[in-house]
Amino acid sequence: MRAMTLVMGGARSGKSAFAQKLAIESNKEVIYIATAESRDSEMELRIANHKRSRPSHWHTIESPMNIGRAVANYPHQSSLVLLDCMTLLVSNILVSFQEEISEEIVETKVFSELNSLISCYHELDDEWVIVSNEVGLGIVPAYPLGRLYRDLLGKVNQKLAEVSNRVYFMVAGLPLVVK
Repeated sequence: MRAMTLVMGGARSGKSAFAQKLAIESNKEVIYIATAESRDSEMELRIANHKRSRPSHWHTIESPMNIGRAVANYPHQSSLVLLDCMTLLVSNILVSFQEEISEEIVETKVFSELNSLISCYHELDDEWVIVSNEVGLGIVPAYPLGRLYRDLLGKVNQKLAEVSNRVYFMVAGLPLVVK
């Protein structure tokens, strides 16, 4: 049965653990989409910890971008797709540009990725759980790139919340129902 759940919160709020709990409780085949890339030893450790935290029988697709295509091309029956996380997906797109470019071009690429993901969701009979950070509650970033990132992720989260059947906001490991 097609349904989308968005799990949002701040850093270390329990988003991933709660999303994994939802996936386990679904009793469905789980396709885990990992968007993180190991660019340094600290990130390698984070990725290793994430891998250890999820069941070994889950199918993992490591895809820093092009999520819709990755899921659509993955052979599976009706499943639960757990995307962890939109935060890094938007960051991956932002840093994929080697030179300074206009905000419009970056936003176009981010929303192309998002629309592809949403189209894939509508085409398949999978349940989706998407993890994303809420980055709009803190201070205004000091640099233009940080502000662009915050603004883009905020817009992405709004669109995902609109499409989602359920939205949770995580605070200190506790899920608050938003929608």
